[in-house]
Amino acid sequence: MRSIISFVLLISSLAVQAQQDVFSNKTNMALEKVIKDFPNRFKNIRGELLTQHTQSAEYRSTIQVPGSTSCVVRHSQASNNDAYSWACTAFENKDFNLARLKFKEIFEQIENTIIKIDGEKPFIVSGQYKNPQEERKSTVIVFDLLPAVGDMKRLKVELALENVMSNWKVDINVYDNAARDEQSTAAN
Repeated sequence: MRSIISFVLLISSLAVQAQQDVFSNKTNMALEKVIKDFPNRFKNIRGELLTQHTQSAEYRSTIQVPGSTSCVVRHSQASNNDAYSWACTAFENKDFNLARLKFKEIFEQIENTIIKIDGEKPFIVSGQYKNPQEERKSTVIVFDLLPAVGDMKRLKVELALENVMSNWKVDINVYDNAARDEQSTAAN
């Protein structure tokens, strides 16, 4: 009888572990760390300074999406407004079909990610998939945080597939939408 109970417990624990692996991947783990640092203006994930100009700076991100070619934290200043964003080039290739497949794979990794920030209710990253077309040159999906409260209402997560100088790039961006809107208005 003891061996049967031990066997059932072993199988149960393996099933729970397998279930957890299905719902965790390194892309959404990285994204969760980035989103958690959004209220801090990405201060905790800013690495070494890469470039600096009069009204902008770019830092290496200490959070990297596995397989990415570049992940950076950007700071720009226009008028009295500071804007911070995290940008990651997750994939780059001349072949549209490979980039399209990677775009869909990353979408599936991000979609329905549950983010838990200390002291707040968890929220879900939710977006509507758009099928990329080669002739469009750009496909962008903006994810919503449901239900977002406080500062998190301004946060946007974006997945983009773009043709840049004959290369197809898949980018993940996290930014303050209110700051971006204010900077766009100030620029016009």
